[in-house]
Amino acid sequence: MNKEAVIEFNHVTIFQGNVPVISDLNLSLNKGEFVYLLGKTGSGKSSLLKTIYGDLSLTQGTGSVAGFNLAELKRKDIPFLRRKLGIVFQDFQLLSDRTVFENLRFVMTATGWKDEVKIKLRVKDVLQKVGLENKETVMPYQLSGGEQQRISIARALINDPEIILADEPTGNLDTETSEEIMKLLLDISKQGRCILFATHDLLLYSKFPARTLMCENNRIADSAKL
Repeated sequence: MNKEAVIEFNHVTIFQGNVPVISDLNLSLNKGEFVYLLGKTGSGKSSLLKTIYGDLSLTQGTGSVAGFNLAELKRKDIPFLRRKLGIVFQDFQLLSDRTVFENLRFVMTATGWKDEVKIKLRVKDVLQKVGLENKETVMPYQLSGGEQQRISIARALINDPEIILADEPTGNLDTETSEEIMKLLLDISKQGRCILFATHDLLLYSKFPARTLMCENNRIADSAKL
């Protein structure tokens, strides 16, 4: 596996307002790596994710994500950073008044796709990757929770990102469906994408062991360093 770092933090402290929520973070995540992010609510998980996608500014230490220097990130650079990232949310965040195709097309046009033929081909491709190639004309409410999350993953794959941030992606799903989503994300990581998977689901975590970042007491403990 290519051990190329796609997320790197050195001596980083992450703040919420003036309050440090994560201190002295040294971290390197590589291409094709699947990594858990664990910790109680309020432990700093969300703050780390927000720093990675440019929602929180990096003011102490150095960090790079998908080739972007976070300490020097300008507001105008953030959309370009986010094209290198796919984000999967707990509550799917699909547009309920549009078909699956229109949901994916909406993201594509918002990130600069113009050629309708290429848009159609790319939608077909990502839906095939998540096993829902026949659902283009379906409305989100006609899909099960697991299918909606697969569409959400397809949306995250649209711009062929280097990194996928999965924020409690199985939080609203039953155990069996959670395992299906987990296997899908593990497969996607094997294709060379780095996946950072924030979860509370310890059952899932015990069933599919992987490198773990544990947020606790303003620190992140990395199982790769233990």
